[in-house]
Amino acid sequence: MLDSIPGSSGYLESYPERRFTYFSNKYVLGLTVVAGIGGLLFGYDTGVISGALLYIKDDFEEVKNSSFLQETIVSMAQVGAIIGAVFGGWINDTFGRKKATLFADVIFVAGSVVMAAAPDPYVLIFGRLLVGLGIGVASVTAPVYISEASPTEVRGGLVSTNVLMITGGQFLSYLVNLAFTEVPGTWRWMLGVSAVPAIVQFIAMLFLPESPRWLYMKGEKAKAVAVLSNIYDPFRLEDEVDGLASAAEEELSRKKASVWDVFGNRERRHAFLVGGGLQAFQQFVGINTVMYYSPTIVQMAGFHSNQLALLLSLIVAGLNAAGTVVGIYLIDHMGRRPLAMMSLGGVFASLIILSLSFFLQSTGALAVVGLALYIIFFSPGMGPVPWTVNSEIYPQAYRGICGGMAATVNWISNVVVSESFLSIADAAGTGTTFLILAGISLLAFVFVAVCLPETKGLAFEEVEEIWRKRARGNSSNTRSLLQGGNSRQNDFKDTRNREDDEDIS
Repeated sequence: MLDSIPGSSGYLESYPERRFTYFSNKYVLGLTVVAGIGGLLFGYDTGVISGALLYIKDDFEEVKNSSFLQETIVSMAQVGAIIGAVFGGWINDTFGRKKATLFADVIFVAGSVVMAAAPDPYVLIFGRLLVGLGIGVASVTAPVYISEASPTEVRGGLVSTNVLMITGGQFLSYLVNLAFTEVPGTWRWMLGVSAVPAIVQFIAMLFLPESPRWLYMKGEKAKAVAVLSNIYDPFRLEDEVDGLASAAEEELSRKKASVWDVFGNRERRHAFLVGGGLQAFQQFVGINTVMYYSPTIVQMAGFHSNQLALLLSLIVAGLNAAGTVVGIYLIDHMGRRPLAMMSLGGVFASLIILSLSFFLQSTGALAVVGLALYIIFFSPGMGPVPWTVNSEIYPQAYRGICGGMAATVNWISNVVVSESFLSIADAAGTGTTFLILAGISLLAFVFVAVCLPETKGLAFEEVEEIWRKRARGNSSNTRSLLQGGNSRQNDFKDTRNREDDEDIS
């Protein structure tokens, strides 16, 4: 059995009474919600600018007369997020998950104040860049922080809570846009109010601990045990600490993590290609096309009223948040891989419906149905799965670096999709554009089916073993891995001792 491996399925089968549920530990849930405020800021800022831009154009004539300035104001936050994600992994691994979160909050508050007080569009653009830097760091930090403090059996649901906060932030941004439409200084309030949750998170994080795994790896063993004692009962605590001690011993024997080492080692390279591939496909199947341009799509389909377009877009955002709640339950019951495949199958069908609605020039109702179905299928699966998988598939020493690299892939893909949708739609037609996205979703389905292993309920060490076996050319699945017993544990030790000897360029 795997009793000596903390949180493994064998351990939980032996002691089912110690199995956690999503709501069974208020300490972990509270930590998750506070860390997830970073996701709320992520979602709010990506959604609020669509409404704020209408009023920015009224205040600044040069913005009204320049499509380039409008695009720059919208996209500069994404540019900042790319930079923040690039350095976010290093910040996480060097200073810890807690300090990385505090840093992101400070940057975000500064950016919000700059935007709200901007005397001209160029200062506003600088504020958007600052906010983007905070979003980028937060997008790396929150999933890793939550993952490392979560029991394995509910890790997927807890990490997915951060995605719920993202979709909730997008929904909140639509409500705030509506609330401030009649207030003097409209767009300044819309953009400046985002400082409030960042201040709340900063204060709350001061009272929360550092990630126990990061503490243990940095030699702060007593602090790590104190954090874990708030999560586990004394019986399971001993196994969790033993697992951390074993992992720490292995990490000490490894050379310092670097970006180049990710690609110079087969198993790490395999893990990153899967994690980064998931993040790219999340964007390239068109989610932010739907979220950023849903009012435009609705108007393209024949509903020309601005108010009706905004109302239908608010419904789409609400469905996105509701679907993520469903995903929190399904990800630890159905598993990551089947949930992603089911999600992508529905996304493909929805994009075909959207494409047909434009090819047939039917009533706008068919396009609205396609949009709604797209969100219903995307939000519980391809919304949370990429973030959850990337929080659990990398070795401890590379979790920050690889998480940052994968988040960077996500943000770059986000920029490519959001900046190209309208241009492609103008050049090739809206129906053809959705047909292209449907083809990409089919490729994503094949990618998940072939490349993504199931990680539901596995300890971090067990996930590492999956990549070792793949790197050696062994086609092992999760079931056979979990049935390996004590002989698997011995092989696990021997293989880790040889890991750096197997680096290849």
